[in-house]
Amino acid sequence: MSPVLAGILQLLALIVALGLSYRPLGDHMAKVYSSDRHLRPEKWIYKAIGADPDTQMRWPAYLRGVLAFSVVSVLFLYLLQRVQGSLPGSLGFVSIDPDQAFNTAASFVANTNWQSYYGEQAMGHVVQTGGLAVQNFVSAAVGIAVAVALVRGFARSRTGELGNFWADLVRGTVRVLLPISVVGALVLVACGAIQNFAGIHEVGQFMGGTQQWNGGAVASQEVIKELGTNGGGYFNANSAHPFENPNGLSNLFEIYLILVIPFALTRTFGRMVGSIRQGYAILATMATIWVGFVALMMWTEFAHPGPAFDLAGGAMEGKETRFGIGGSSIFAVTTTLTSTGAVNSFHSSYTGFGGGITMLGMQLGEIAPGGVGSGLYGMLIMAIIAVFIAGLMVGRTPEYLGKKIGTREIKYAACYILVTPALVLIFTALAMALPTPAHSMTNSGAHGFSEILYAYTSGANNNGSAFAGLNADTQWFNTTIGIAMLLGRFLPMVFVLALAGSLAEQAPVPETAGTLRTEKPLFTGLLVGTIVIITGLTYFPALALGPLAEGLAA
Repeated sequence: MSPVLAGILQLLALIVALGLSYRPLGDHMAKVYSSDRHLRPEKWIYKAIGADPDTQMRWPAYLRGVLAFSVVSVLFLYLLQRVQGSLPGSLGFVSIDPDQAFNTAASFVANTNWQSYYGEQAMGHVVQTGGLAVQNFVSAAVGIAVAVALVRGFARSRTGELGNFWADLVRGTVRVLLPISVVGALVLVACGAIQNFAGIHEVGQFMGGTQQWNGGAVASQEVIKELGTNGGGYFNANSAHPFENPNGLSNLFEIYLILVIPFALTRTFGRMVGSIRQGYAILATMATIWVGFVALMMWTEFAHPGPAFDLAGGAMEGKETRFGIGGSSIFAVTTTLTSTGAVNSFHSSYTGFGGGITMLGMQLGEIAPGGVGSGLYGMLIMAIIAVFIAGLMVGRTPEYLGKKIGTREIKYAACYILVTPALVLIFTALAMALPTPAHSMTNSGAHGFSEILYAYTSGANNNGSAFAGLNADTQWFNTTIGIAMLLGRFLPMVFVLALAGSLAEQAPVPETAGTLRTEKPLFTGLLVGTIVIITGLTYFPALALGPLAEGLAA
């Protein structure tokens, strides 16, 4: 079988699996977030944290819950790393330095999972399982909760109430993430991923000496790393490591885990707003961009000219032979179009255009299908922008799902789409202008610039993948990327929740002959065009200096 055909068959199998999961999972999540019933374990949690799950919150109260929980999470994870050297199960690793501890705490709480350390050489079992893995669950649940709050803003009228953050957080963890993770971990163990609490042991001979490996609860962390679109690996090689991702089957399953909740949330959205077809329109937009990016990436990596590429069957540098170009390309596009950031190959080794595709996927806002929760609310913001543009074209006050998009709503949407590009471009400019950060670049010229641009794009968009080649374990990068991750995560949430509150207060607008039909293919095309144009206008100059310049010079 040719490598190209193998890649296409993997893509088709993945689409079938996602299609089979779409309806049951989407309907289940709609029931979870619409139910008034509390499970007994959930009641215990509410009692322990002193929360009343039946109290309805307006958007400022909901936001305070999000921020308070996240601040406590950052402090807890920071302190856990700082005292690691005194904890049992630390495997003899010392406590983490302050700047790196801050960066890691900010990273995992912000659902970014950027790692400026070697996982198997820095973090013991307690920090990995009691700190990082826990944040993989709850940071994902926070993202879903904010998305659900925005959906309620569309679904409700004449009230500013968006639900209860604590109930949404707990339900998302207990009823959605945990059950899938248990089953998924068993699948990964069956595929060959490890799951233990073994210590460090030496194996074989390597360059005249022994090689050390340590075990860990890898399968259980790997499944929520992908399912929650987190991305932080137990090992430095991430999903390229055979302990995390042993073979082609586990690779395809991990890609499925990354995509299944973000895609299914469009069904949840349709159920909650009372129009399944609206959910299909959002799904079609996400799927169009995702399939298009995968096809473009495969073409770029398979067809790149040169005798070395021809002999290898494509651009195999930096890719695992057990996955090939097909499995690597699907994974790379999936992980950068979502906020996952896991890698099974090294993006710095991709062709110039291939590296640019991974970067562009993040710069779109990671909305196709995006992270758990963040992809849906990011796409709905883009839908509001598209409706506004359509309204300007025909001279009509824009409406979306029966809600008028007025001055206040469009200001919130505009602030949302401006925050992340501002963070990326400002921090990239500072890093390139100052003398010290440039010393971390392995490469010079366009590729070196791409390393810096990719790092801040990954951090501010809460992706977490690395271009490789950049030494990010410095005070400058640990601090600035940490700040970019926190601001890139929580500032947009402020505008999302404010928008949700504004929409929920409105009375529904009756549909007329002049109402834009947002469930039609025409709107899907408008939405895709809006996303591409906004991203192009924002990032094209920076991309021209990096991956585009490198690709044209190849």
